[in-house]
Amino acid sequence: MSVIRVLNHCEACDPKSDPHLMAEWLVTNGLGGYASGTVIGSITRRYHGLLIAALPNPLGRMMMLNGLSERLRLPDSRVVYTGAEELTGISPETTLPLSEFRLEAGLPVWRYEVGGFVLEKRLFLLYRQNTVHVTYLLLSGKGKLRLGLRPAMHFRSHDAPVSGQPSTHYRLSVYEDQFEITSAPDLPVLRLIVHSPSTAFTFDSKETSLIPYRTERDRGYEWQGSLWSPGYFRTDLNEGDRATLVASTEGWETIRSLSPEEAFRVELDRRKLLVGAALPQAQTGPAAELVLAADQFLITPAGRLADSPARVSGDEIRTVIAGYPWFTDWGRDTMISLEGLTLVTGRGAEAGLILRMFAEYARDGLIPNLFPEGKSEGLYHTADATLWFFHALHRYVRISNDRATLKLILPKLVEIIEHHRNGTLFGIGMDPKDALLRQGQEGYQLTWMDAKVGDWVVTPRRGKAVEINALWYNALRLMEGWLKEDDQEDAMRRMRETADRVRESFNRRFWYEQGGYLYDVVDAEDGGNDDACRPNQTFAISLDREVLDRVYWKPVMDVVTDRLLTPVGLRSLAPGHPDYKARYYGDLRSRDAAYHQGTVWAWLIGPYVDAWLKLNPGKEAEARGLLSGLVEHLNEACIGSISEVFDAEAPYTPRGCVAQAWSVAEVLRCWCIQHETAVRRVPQLG
Repeated sequence: MSVIRVLNHCEACDPKSDPHLMAEWLVTNGLGGYASGTVIGSITRRYHGLLIAALPNPLGRMMMLNGLSERLRLPDSRVVYTGAEELTGISPETTLPLSEFRLEAGLPVWRYEVGGFVLEKRLFLLYRQNTVHVTYLLLSGKGKLRLGLRPAMHFRSHDAPVSGQPSTHYRLSVYEDQFEITSAPDLPVLRLIVHSPSTAFTFDSKETSLIPYRTERDRGYEWQGSLWSPGYFRTDLNEGDRATLVASTEGWETIRSLSPEEAFRVELDRRKLLVGAALPQAQTGPAAELVLAADQFLITPAGRLADSPARVSGDEIRTVIAGYPWFTDWGRDTMISLEGLTLVTGRGAEAGLILRMFAEYARDGLIPNLFPEGKSEGLYHTADATLWFFHALHRYVRISNDRATLKLILPKLVEIIEHHRNGTLFGIGMDPKDALLRQGQEGYQLTWMDAKVGDWVVTPRRGKAVEINALWYNALRLMEGWLKEDDQEDAMRRMRETADRVRESFNRRFWYEQGGYLYDVVDAEDGGNDDACRPNQTFAISLDREVLDRVYWKPVMDVVTDRLLTPVGLRSLAPGHPDYKARYYGDLRSRDAAYHQGTVWAWLIGPYVDAWLKLNPGKEAEARGLLSGLVEHLNEACIGSISEVFDAEAPYTPRGCVAQAWSVAEVLRCWCIQHETAVRRVPQLG
C-alpha cells in the first residue's frame, strides 16, 4: 500500500501565521478518541493533544496527554528542542526546524535533521483502545543522540476551558518501568511506559507558564492555560535505535499485550485491509487517502456501550462522528455520510449496524438529531435527519440487497410516516391542504441550517422548507416501492396518493418565476415566501426520487452554478442578499451569523454533482473535475482530510471542524460515482 502525502519545510506553516491557516494532523482510535495537533507542534486549540481518550459516560472524551517536550543533546553538547516551544519556554532560536512532514497510510511522520543526525517520529493510536504510541527512530548519525521527553498534561473534558488549574491534585506512582499519574477519584489513570535501549526518568515536577491557545483566542474562548509535568524521560540512541513512549488509560495487561513494533504492524495491516476492501476506483490516489480519512469517523461509541438499545437486539454498535475535534454523532450527518463512509469503502456490514441502531432510537417519528457528549439519550430537534434516514436506507439496500434489514425496519418506517402525516414534535407535520411538510417551533433550529446563539436562531426557516419537502417526497416514493414489495397494497396506494399530491403542490408552490429558481421556504412564519437563493433547492433534483419537474432543472442549476458554486463546495447563501457574509471568523456570535449566510459547505458538492449528472449523463469524468479544489485542499488545514466549511470568497480559507464526515464522504462518493454495481463485488468488513 502506498498512500503518502508529503509537506516539505516551506509548506509547514509558520506558527506566527493566521492560526486558521496552520497545517494540522489527526489520528483517531475507532472509539471517538483522537490525537491532533499542528504539523509544527505549536498548541493552538484546546483540542490539541496526544491522547484524548473516549471514556464511558458521563466522562465522554477526556484530554489525558497534551504534549511532549522533545529535547535533543548532540555529542558536542549542543541542545536543541523540537515541537512546541510552549511546553519548554525555550526561545524559537533554539527550536529545531521541521525538515519534513508526511502521512504514510494516513499516519503522521515527522523528520528532523541536525548535526549530521536524522531523526524520525511517528504517532498512532491503537484501534479501539485509548492508547497512543509515539516512536522516535534515529535513521542516521554518528555517535549517541540523547533524547529527552517531558510529558505535559491537564486532565479535563476536551471541550473544557484551558484556563483551569492543572496541577492541584496530580500524583505520580512508579513501579519498575511503569508510571501512573492520577488526579481526582472520578478521573481515569494515565499510564506511561517508555520502550528504548536504555531509559531513565528524572523527577522534576513543574507547571508551564501560561500557554496562548491562539485559535481559541480568535474564536472568542478562554485562551490561556498551563500544563503540569511530573518530570522527564531520557534515552540514548545510536543509529538504527528507536524509542517509543506509550500513554494509555487502559490496564497494564492490555498495554503490554503487544510490543510497539507488533502494534504498529497490526495497525498498518488494518489500514492496508481498509484500502484493499474499497472500490477499485478508491484504492489509489486521493480516493485512497479519503478511504483512510473515512475510517476516522466510523466508531464504536465508547460512552454508550453499556446502555444502547441496540444491545437488546444483539447487534454491535456503530455510529458516525460528525466532525473532529468537537462534534459527537449526529443523525443528519450520519445519514448523509453513510454511503460515502461505508458503501464506497466496502464496509456495508457497518452501514447495516448504524441504520439498525438509529432505528432503535426512533421516538415520536423522529431519529435523534445528536447524542450530546457524555450522555446516553439523544436530542430529537430535527426536521430532516429522519427523512435522510429513508435516503440512506435506500442506498444501503440497493447496494447490499439486505432485504432482512429493510423488512426489520419497515414497521418503524410506517410509524414514522404516520407521525409526519398527523403531526409530531416541534411543529413537524403535513399540511392537509397541500400535503407539504411544515416545521418550526420558537427557539429551535430544525433544518441543517441550524446555527443558534443563546435564544437567537439565525436561520429559523419556519414553514415549508424546500429541501424538507424534497426529502418528504423522496421518502414517500421509497415507501411506495417498499410497501409494494411487502405486498401491502392498501398502504402502498396511500403513499402513492400522498406523493402525487406533494409533487403537484411542490412544483406549483416553490417555483419562483421572477428569480428563475426555487423559493427556500413557502408559507414562512411571516406569511410570505422566502426568495433567498440557497443551495437547498438542489435536493429537488439530486435525490433519487426527484420532486421537481424536469422543465425546471436547467434554470435552477444555472442559478446554483452561477451564484453558489465555488471550487470547494456551494455557498449557503448567494452574494447580494442583505444577510450575506463573505467570511466565517471571529467569536461564536460572529461565526454563527455567517455559518449559513454565505459560508461554503464542502458536503454540498455531493448533491450538486448528482444534479449536474442528471443534466449531463455520461460525463462522470467531467463531474470528477468539480472536485479538484477539494482534492487540492487535502494538502492544507487537516492534512489528508476535508474541512467542514470555507469562506465564501477567494481564497476560500478553510474554517470550522478540520475534518468533517460528510465533507469526506461526499467527495469520496462522487469520485466513485459509477460504483453501484461494483460495490456488490467488494467484500464487506465486519
